[in-house]
Amino acid sequence: MTVPTLSGDRDASRTAAPTAAAAVRLEGVHKRFGEVEAVAGVDLEILDGEFFSMLGPSGSGKTTTLRMIAGFEEPTAGRVLLHGQDVTGKAPFERDVNTVFQDYALFPHMTVGDNVGYGLMIRKVAKADRARQVADALRMVRLEGYDGRRPGQLSGGQRQRVALARALVNRPRVLLLDEPLGALDLKLREEMQIELKAIQHQVGITFIYVTHDQEEALTMSDRIAVFNRGLVEQIGSPAEVYERPRTAFVAGFVGTSNLLRGEVAERIVGRAGTYTVRPEKIRLAAPDDAVADDETSATGSVREVIYLGPDTRYIVALDAGGELVVTAQNQSISSMEALAAQGRAVRLIWKRPFNFPVGD
Repeated sequence: MTVPTLSGDRDASRTAAPTAAAAVRLEGVHKRFGEVEAVAGVDLEILDGEFFSMLGPSGSGKTTTLRMIAGFEEPTAGRVLLHGQDVTGKAPFERDVNTVFQDYALFPHMTVGDNVGYGLMIRKVAKADRARQVADALRMVRLEGYDGRRPGQLSGGQRQRVALARALVNRPRVLLLDEPLGALDLKLREEMQIELKAIQHQVGITFIYVTHDQEEALTMSDRIAVFNRGLVEQIGSPAEVYERPRTAFVAGFVGTSNLLRGEVAERIVGRAGTYTVRPEKIRLAAPDDAVADDETSATGSVREVIYLGPDTRYIVALDAGGELVVTAQNQSISSMEALAAQGRAVRLIWKRPFNFPVGD
């Protein structure tokens, strides 16, 4: 169940992409594995040339949905359309899509060049044309001169780029990426996020990206579909999904969010319901600080302080009941000053538009 957002707010998750421009459309798609319904009725439209992410926890249905787009799984019910054509019963090789997997799936006995050109060889592309296209693909992923090496001689990030080049060399209209950065360390993963987005802009094809990492989805996506228990809970731009979550699940899964419910919400917000406010939207103030007409406030005491280097997380026990998490940047405060706030009485203040009602 959902409730309306505050007046004047457009419910972006219900705004469908124009059908004529859809690269991928799913219509009432279900998938059952015995008694388990992995996908419980998904409707999606993904624009041509869009970087679209399917975000959700393990078991939420996102990877199964991607596999149905690829043709590795057939829907129990519903239809899959690629550029307006029904491909529901077609095999993977009959669809104009390619998939990049987390484990790269490279042939260890082949060189990088042969791995990238394998699909072209299967399609009987002439050797000279194949060599030119492989060179172009490797240049695109910044691996010029690596064509003679074998996958075992490469780093994890380089192997990931080889897998990407192999997928792109076939010029698919849709590229599917199944948690492709999951095996990389944090620093390399962050670098590859930027590279992937740049490559997607360069080639201009549709990328559909599956991840459980909300930071990845927020960093790269034009739009995000948040999956939970086989359903899509919200679709929107990263800013829309983060700033105006439609459900309590989205508010909690995409970033860190505080939820005000029941009597606590009524005491603080002045209305019954469930409301969300992001930790970085709240500022810590002295208990007697003035509150502006367009602000909401609550008093309490700092129960715990977690110093994180660039910022500090404060957990505040509210006088009205419950807790709120506050995040503040350490622009002019030392670690000792931040930690000294523990046990202190405070007033939490935030702009009223930042506490949005959400469905349960």
